[in-house]
Amino acid sequence: MAPESSLGTAPALERSLVLRALPPLILHPFADAGGPGKLVESSRANLKLQGLLPQGEATREDLDRALLDGRYSEMRMLYYVGKDLARWIGQCLEFVERSQDTLPRGICYQSFAALLIQDAPLDVQAKLRKWGVADYKSIFSRALGLHTMFAAAPPREMLSDEFVRAYFRYADQIFQTKQGECDFVPVSSREFDFELYSSGEYARMLERSWAE
Repeated sequence: MAPESSLGTAPALERSLVLRALPPLILHPFADAGGPGKLVESSRANLKLQGLLPQGEATREDLDRALLDGRYSEMRMLYYVGKDLARWIGQCLEFVERSQDTLPRGICYQSFAALLIQDAPLDVQAKLRKWGVADYKSIFSRALGLHTMFAAAPPREMLSDEFVRAYFRYADQIFQTKQGECDFVPVSSREFDFELYSSGEYARMLERSWAE
């Protein structure tokens, strides 16, 4: 999870708080068919390697392979989450570009990344919890870190076992580095509001609006 210091290095500007609506954040399905099963097996393998579950007949090599398979599936899932998040940040920057006359200078990628992770609207936080996403701050920051690191989801053979095993630590560092690249104006959910949808949910909303 990014430390509080990553929220911004420029002082917040005093400005009238007018609530503006940002584009909706739309998350697409990102799990492959075997992904959830691999994650469960990876978690069990990790517990066995730590001696918290009986190892059974599996060798340490078998357990390590299961751990790495699950970590790689997890990494791919987060990469695609990061792709959706980065797309949304790009749409927010287009909104800022169209509203230059009424917004302060210095609002940039880092401003909206910090908004998403540290000060998402309460309705968005509630929806994530309803979806079973408790630690969304870590998930989103790591997803953005992975999207910054890779132009496309890398195939397994391109990644070392060492990287896959601890990919989340690298993703954390990349996110923090990205946030520290420049001074930026922090923005808050008191100024900017947005809604969260799954892609299927958003498509159904569009269909209803067209029918009406």
